[in-house]
Amino acid sequence: MPVSMTGFGRKETQEAAWSHVWEIKSVNGRFLDVKWRMPGYLRSLENGWEKIVRTYASRGRVDVTLNLEILDAGVMGVSFNETMAQAMFDQMEKLAAGRGQTFEPDYNRVLAMASLWRDTASEPDPGLAESLTSGLEAALKDWVDSRSVEGDAMVADLTARLETLRALAEGVKARIPDVLEAKKSSLRQRITDMLESANAEFTEDRMLQEVAFLTDKLDVSEELTRLDAHLDRLEEVLGTRDDVGKKLDFLVQETFREINTCGNKAQDMEVSRLVVDFKAELERCREQVQNIE
Repeated sequence: MPVSMTGFGRKETQEAAWSHVWEIKSVNGRFLDVKWRMPGYLRSLENGWEKIVRTYASRGRVDVTLNLEILDAGVMGVSFNETMAQAMFDQMEKLAAGRGQTFEPDYNRVLAMASLWRDTASEPDPGLAESLTSGLEAALKDWVDSRSVEGDAMVADLTARLETLRALAEGVKARIPDVLEAKKSSLRQRITDMLESANAEFTEDRMLQEVAFLTDKLDVSEELTRLDAHLDRLEEVLGTRDDVGKKLDFLVQETFREINTCGNKAQDMEVSRLVVDFKAELERCREQVQNIE
């Protein structure tokens, strides 16, 4: 069944060395656009996570947020070069002793010396990376569940609207024969009146040609046939899963084209009213379709 492009998913994980919360929010969009908000030192994992997200969605603007708290300093991968620092202290003590002075280390200055510190966290801790990936997949599943619930509601709404569209199309179909008959009678009368006023000779063949031309001009049988086919196809697509939104969007455009042609060709007030109601209902369908993946 179709799913909505709008949804929310969340997963919170608590472990001894860390805790993290994934939140996923999405809105509709023509293409899949994933935006990440997470600590910079985890960027090396982004490409792999992006591939995972793309297995759960194909369209929409998706905001993925990670809130991470490290509870064990060892996970951060920061180490102090104690050997180098001790060697520096030893040298300074020698220098101070040779001058008859006592050396007292300034540890604040040592903290500020970048050369004594090494960041080994270019690659996140493997256990942390695994935990984060599991949390992301759990949040994605929660997100898909919320989108599925909304998708079911949209399918139910669209199915009901399709029934309304079918009823309006049947109304147009039932009205067209009366329109054609009325137009034929009106045309015959106008031609007869014109011939009489001009004292011209009446020709039945010419009359038949004019009536046939009018009938062809006003005939919307092909448009109504295609309209029925589009409505059937819309209902069929609602029961599928792949590229539903794109297919529905295209079919709605084609349906608009057919019903618009019916209204233009029929030239009848009652048909125009039905067409306006049809297009208004179809526009509501289009708004729903814009949010289906």
